[in-house]
Amino acid sequence: MKPKAEGGHHHGGSLATLSLGALGVVYGDIGTSPLYAMRECFAEEHGMEVNAENVLGILSLFVWSLTLVIVLKYLTFVLRADNKGEGGTFALLALLDANKAKKRGALVLLFLGLYGASLLSGEGIITPAISVLGAVEGLKEATTAFEPFILPISLAIIIGLFAVQRRGTGGIGAIFGPAMLIWFGSISAAAIPWIIKRPDVFGALNPLHAVHFMQHHGLRGFLVLGSVVLCITGGEALYADMGHFGKAPIRIAWYCVVFPALLINYFGQGALLLSQGRVANPFFSLVGPTLKYPLVIIATMAAIIASQALISGSFSLARAAVQLGFSPRMKIVHTSGEAEGQIYVPEVNWALMIACVALVLYFGESSKLAAAYGIAVTGTMAITSILFFSVARKRWKWGILPAGALVVLFLSVDLSFFSANLVKLRAGGWVPLAIGSVVFTVMTTWRRGRQLLGQSFFAQTLPIDMFLKDIEETKPARVKGTAVFMTSNPEGAPPVLLHHFRHNKVLHEKVVLLSIATHDVPEVPNAERLEAVKELGHGFYQVTASYGFMQVPNVLEVLARCESEGIATKAAETSFYLGRETLVLTKKKGLAMWRKLLFTFLSRNARPANAFFQIPPNRVVELGTQIEL
Repeated sequence: MKPKAEGGHHHGGSLATLSLGALGVVYGDIGTSPLYAMRECFAEEHGMEVNAENVLGILSLFVWSLTLVIVLKYLTFVLRADNKGEGGTFALLALLDANKAKKRGALVLLFLGLYGASLLSGEGIITPAISVLGAVEGLKEATTAFEPFILPISLAIIIGLFAVQRRGTGGIGAIFGPAMLIWFGSISAAAIPWIIKRPDVFGALNPLHAVHFMQHHGLRGFLVLGSVVLCITGGEALYADMGHFGKAPIRIAWYCVVFPALLINYFGQGALLLSQGRVANPFFSLVGPTLKYPLVIIATMAAIIASQALISGSFSLARAAVQLGFSPRMKIVHTSGEAEGQIYVPEVNWALMIACVALVLYFGESSKLAAAYGIAVTGTMAITSILFFSVARKRWKWGILPAGALVVLFLSVDLSFFSANLVKLRAGGWVPLAIGSVVFTVMTTWRRGRQLLGQSFFAQTLPIDMFLKDIEETKPARVKGTAVFMTSNPEGAPPVLLHHFRHNKVLHEKVVLLSIATHDVPEVPNAERLEAVKELGHGFYQVTASYGFMQVPNVLEVLARCESEGIATKAAETSFYLGRETLVLTKKKGLAMWRKLLFTFLSRNARPANAFFQIPPNRVVELGTQIEL
C-alpha cells in the first residue's frame, strides 16, 4: 500500500483561503517561538559568550533544526501518513490497527502512541502559559513600571481565553489567518534593519557553523540543544491539525510565509546580538521604545492564537479518545451548525484552565517554563518517528533499509533534543512527564476496565436465536410502541433486555437492538451510517450504525434513517432502555486494586449514556445491574 493522495477529508474552500487558515491554526505555536527561543540559547545558565562564532553556530542550529524536523520529517514524510486526511497520533495508531492489538509488539506501539497523545495534551497546557507570558513580558522591556503587572495581565488573558471557549472558535477563528499574517510580517520587518547592518549572519546557512559549534563546546554545546528545540515547537500540532486544511495548504503556508519569516527574525536577532552584545530580550530589542507596545499587542494576539489552536486540538483529542474507548464519556458541545470539527468539551476546558493557571503561578516566567516545553515536544516527536517507521513497514511495505535509515535520522535528531532536555527535569521538565503519565494511566485504565466489563456482559448475553425461540414458545404480552435496547454485541440479546423481560414479562410491538460501531477513521459519511439492518422476526430488528472517531453518535438520527429500511418509529411511542452498572470490587485478577478504584471513580463521573448518544432523557428507562470487577 502506498501513501494516500494529497488532501484532507473535510476541508473546503480555495487553496488561498485554506493556506491562510493553516497559517493561523497550524502555525500559531511555532510562530511564537521567536519570543523566547534565541533568548534561552544565550541564557546565563549556558554561559555562552556573545561572539560571531557562537551566534552563527546557534543560528545554524536553528536553520537546520527547522529544515530537518519541520521540512524533511513532517512536511515531506510524516504528512503522508494520514488516515483519510486526518493526522496525529490516533491516525498513526489507526493505520496500524493498534486498537485491536493483541501481540506484545503491537501493544507496545499502542502504549507508545497513547503516551505520545498524553504528552501532546501536556503541550496543550504549557503552550498558553509560555506563549502568553512570553508576549506580555515584552511590557517590561518598554518600562519597569509594568513589571509587577506581568503575572496578573497574563493570568487575566489566559482565564479570559478559556472562558470564551463555550462560545465556539468560529468568531476568533475568522481572524486567525490575517492576524498571524500581520504577526509574521511584523517580525520580519523588525528584523530586516539589523540584517542590513550585519549581513554576515547569512553565513549561518552553512551547516559547518553548527558542526563547529558542537565540536568546540562539547557537553555545554549539547545542552544548548535543550533551548534550540524551542524553535521547532508546533511540529506535532502541525501534523495533528492536518485534517482541518489538507497537506497542500499547510505546505504553501510554510514555504511562502512561515519559514521565511522565522529565518528572517532569527537572523535579525542574531545580527542584533552581533551589533550590541548580550541583551535581556533579543526579540523585543529589535524595535525602538515607541514600537515596543504595538509589538507586545501583536505578540499577545499571536500567543492567544497559538493557545487557541492547542486548546481546540485538545478538544478533538478528547473526543477521539472517548470514541475509541480510551476515555470516559464527556459532554461534547457542537459550537457550529456547519463545521463538525468545532466542538467544546467543558471538562477538558476547565481542567486545562486550572492546570495552565497553576503553571503560570508556579513558574512565574516564560524562561522557567521553557524546560517543561522542550520535554513535551521532543518526547512526542520521538514517538511519532517510531510509529511512522511501523506504518512505512507494515502499511506501505517499505524495505527495512530505506525505512530504517529514515527513522534513524529522525530519531537521532529527536533523541538528541530529548536528551538535552533531560537535565532540566528538576527545573520543570517533570511537569509534562507527570501530566502525560496521569493522562496515560487514565486512558489505559479505562480501556482495560471496559474490556473486563465487556467480558462480563458477554458472559451474560444470550444468543439471539435462543431468546427468539423462547419468545415464540411463551408468546409474552406485547404493548404498542417501540423499545430500543443499546447493545455492544450485535449477535446476542443484551443483559438489559433479559433483565427487562424477566421482571416485566412484557415486550413492545417493535424491539430494536441498536449497536454503535466506532471505526478507526475520522468520519463515516452519512450515506454509510447504517452499516447493517436485519429483521430477526417476532418484531425484532438488529441495527448497527457506524461512526468515525471524530464524530459523536446521534441515536435519533439513526432511527430516522431506519425508516427507509422499513423500520418506522414514532417519537412519542419510542422508549430507550439503558443499563446502569454498579461496580462491585473483588479480588479478581485483571486490574490492580488501585486501578479498580480509579476505574470506579471514572465510571461514576462519566457522562450519562443518554446524554452522550443524544437521547431525550424523558424517554429513557434505566435498569441497574451489579457487575463484579
